[in-house]
Amino acid sequence: MVGGVPSPSSAALGRSLADADAAADWARSGVVHLTGRPDGPPLVPPGHGATRARELAHAIAAATAGTRCPVSVDGPALLAERAAFTGHVRRGPVSPGGSCRLLPTADGWAAVSCARDVDPQLLSALVSAELGADPWPGVADWLRVHPGSDLAERAQLLGIAAAPVHRPPPPPPFPAHPPRSVDGLLVVDFSALWAGPLCAALLGLAGARVVKVETPSRPDGARRGDPAFYRLLHAGHRSVVLDPELPAERRALAALVAAADIVIEASRPRALAGFGLDAAAAVADGTTWISITAAGRDSARVGFGDDVAAGAGLVVADDVGAPLFCGDALADPLTGLTAAALALTAPADGSGVLWDVAMADVVAATLPDGPEQAPRAAEASASGWVLETDAGQVPVARPRGRTVAGTAPAAGAHTAEVLGELGIPLP
Repeated sequence: MVGGVPSPSSAALGRSLADADAAADWARSGVVHLTGRPDGPPLVPPGHGATRARELAHAIAAATAGTRCPVSVDGPALLAERAAFTGHVRRGPVSPGGSCRLLPTADGWAAVSCARDVDPQLLSALVSAELGADPWPGVADWLRVHPGSDLAERAQLLGIAAAPVHRPPPPPPFPAHPPRSVDGLLVVDFSALWAGPLCAALLGLAGARVVKVETPSRPDGARRGDPAFYRLLHAGHRSVVLDPELPAERRALAALVAAADIVIEASRPRALAGFGLDAAAAVADGTTWISITAAGRDSARVGFGDDVAAGAGLVVADDVGAPLFCGDALADPLTGLTAAALALTAPADGSGVLWDVAMADVVAATLPDGPEQAPRAAEASASGWVLETDAGQVPVARPRGRTVAGTAPAAGAHTAEVLGELGIPLP
């Protein structure tokens, strides 16, 4: 505990989670409704991820209490929020969004994503064969005769979002720093999809000035997703588009980062280094740098919320022992909450800090060390699914979303405005 605010990975928080009724938090979150086979009962995920989300939301509320912009969110409900907009449902060994699958390997199971336009071609390279319009039968055949280690090695080499399912040891805790207000601070957000934008959205609610940065060749893929959910994460932010291939825009990009109080990015370090951006130099100048990756800055692994969560062991077994997905891309919202809680702290001496937030570690920190227990199933009642917990009978909530307020900016809508305000020469 630091200044009354729980550190997201502190030993004290770990003890409080162990004592909590994790099943009740899962039931109220909406995640249970998304977990299990479509023709079976909803199942309770292992571990205490929903309780972790509740504690992180409490930390964010405590850090912003008494400021101009206090933030109060339902942490567990954020874990299933996207499905409230998209209508995703539980699909067992297929992720609710449909882009990731759990498939048997020669020595276990693996999660493999096929979400990007380039992924069918990459999966063909993985199996060394042309897979055609439907890559899954060929991928499944290849996995059945290869161990998970082969998949991990080749997926990292090819940039495929895939991983064998295993439960790693829990990571060490993040160091604790005192809470700080972010009201009025400049947040430069290079991230995309869900985890980083959720972090930026929570900081924006706390009063930060959020500038979303994209490049012409790499716009945020979430712009093609559900428009209401995209607005929820980006309403009130400003958008800048700069091309690091052009010298003048590359200089403007560097100047924008130099002006930032907080930088959020979700790329492998070499990507931004290729733009001429240096995280270590920014931190030395006092910047808080939030680096979100699949498996840490030292890893070249590519990953999305579904395959990272499943690869870290956040799966539930069905009645024959086959793993099923838990919720919708849970590594994303868990990481977004964690990153926001970290960004709302800072070293007492005012120095910068680099937060290496590995999505796989965030998930692993919510899972038990001991052997996996048999899954708990919800029971049908006249009013819907219910779960018997230590807190009594708890209804299984459906995913629910917050009200969308405002509009999300078009890509590049504020480039000239933002650069002009900061005194950065216009390209």
